Amino acid sequence: EVQLQASGGGLVQPGGSLRLSCAASGFTVSTSLMTWFRQAPGKGPEWVSIITSNGATNYAASVKDRFTISRDSAKNTLYLQMNSLKPEDTALYFCKKGTTRGQGTQVTVSS
Repeated sequence: EVQLQASGGGLVQPGGSLRLSCAASGFTVSTSLMTWFRQAPGKGPEWVSIITSNGATNYAASVKDRFTISRDSAKNTLYLQMNSLKPEDTALYFCKKGTTRGQGTQVTVSS
């Protein structure tokens, strides 16, 4: 059974950093296409980043050059390093593999 559990969110000031983790079970992260999405209050889900099975990455224009997606084979975990955070980055962040998504982790950027 594919399971995903995101963690690492929290309250951070503008300009700060957070690293989100997505622990996976039931499949191998390092050979899978995986994505990060986010959903702000009152809005629909927004795609944030993708990493393919061969390691290619891509980012939404709103987070490019600030966020970095990566993975750890030994820990079977996907990460999202978020730097230079802005209030508009406030959202529930969740990882996905295919149609399976984790429960999400809340990121709040506020002074």
